Amino acid sequence: MNSPTLENQSSADGPEPIDLETWRKNAQAFEREISKAVIGQERAIRLLTIAVFARGHVLLEGDVGVGKTTLLRAVARALGGSYERIEGTIDLMPSDMIYHTFLNEEGKPRVDPGPVLRHGTDLSVFFFNEINRARPQVHSLLLRLMAERSISAFNKEYFFPNLLVFADRNRIEREETFELPAAARDRFLMEVGISTPTSDAARRDLVFETRFHDVDALIGSIKESVIDHRRLNALAKVVQSTIIVSPVLEKYVLNLWSAIREPDKAGIPVPGVDVSRLVAGGASPRGMSYLIRAARVQAWLSGREMVVPEDIRETFEECMAHRIFLAPVYELRRDEIVRSLISGVFSKVPAP
Repeated sequence: MNSPTLENQSSADGPEPIDLETWRKNAQAFEREISKAVIGQERAIRLLTIAVFARGHVLLEGDVGVGKTTLLRAVARALGGSYERIEGTIDLMPSDMIYHTFLNEEGKPRVDPGPVLRHGTDLSVFFFNEINRARPQVHSLLLRLMAERSISAFNKEYFFPNLLVFADRNRIEREETFELPAAARDRFLMEVGISTPTSDAARRDLVFETRFHDVDALIGSIKESVIDHRRLNALAKVVQSTIIVSPVLEKYVLNLWSAIREPDKAGIPVPGVDVSRLVAGGASPRGMSYLIRAARVQAWLSGREMVVPEDIRETFEECMAHRIFLAPVYELRRDEIVRSLISGVFSKVPAP
């Protein structure tokens, strides 16, 4: 792969060269560091790496105890910059994210910046643990933070140019939880499923290797700030403007879009489903543009200068599944049906 050198106009010290080949090696080092703390999750690590370099937020979903929090902590440490974490609880209020009130040693009331504000523009990762336990009012504030990377507080606008939001939720517990609104889910570049590793070697290590039992020590063993988070926005622009999507692939993606929105017209069968009534909405222009952002990064990480159909397939489900809204009668079987639908779309739409 040729490695174009472009200028980072946003650097505080003046223009600096951005070499895509050097940055690709940095990205590979980033993945290797995360793999030291999380085993058996190679695909999830690659998807999170894609999201970091595409500058997109990520929601992890999976059973209890499969390593979602460990994975996100590992990514935050290798990414560097300031990091904040908040726990989703039913009594969490939007103000808790912005400021903290208390009595000081003299018994006088004091207001300090909350987790979103205390690091200013250096905030790199905001990790929302158990996001579905938080109230809708909190989701609304988070939506603005994700969409605009800014919030209003104390009669002032605060901006977070380097911010990525990571969140997780477990799919088992439903008590005292709130479903994320469609608008909030749509702001996540990806929703990534995390499951128990299937290989015997990975299972054995997780159960019997004591280094995996002390999560704090495990995260501490990861090299900090493997990549310069302050330059990722400039790098992302270079990747998006450099990696080519050919006219033939453009037509392929548009055909996939039509098929996922109107599967009955595309002749896609889904077992036990009236396909003409299946899709209520979704697969929006924003979702498709996010898909292409992710596919360009996947192509770059794979050492290519052009997106190929495999790059679309590798990122399609995680970018699109949560943006496909089914008729209510089918929602209880959502995971199974959406997987069948996506599989049918790729089987029916010919790849170039």
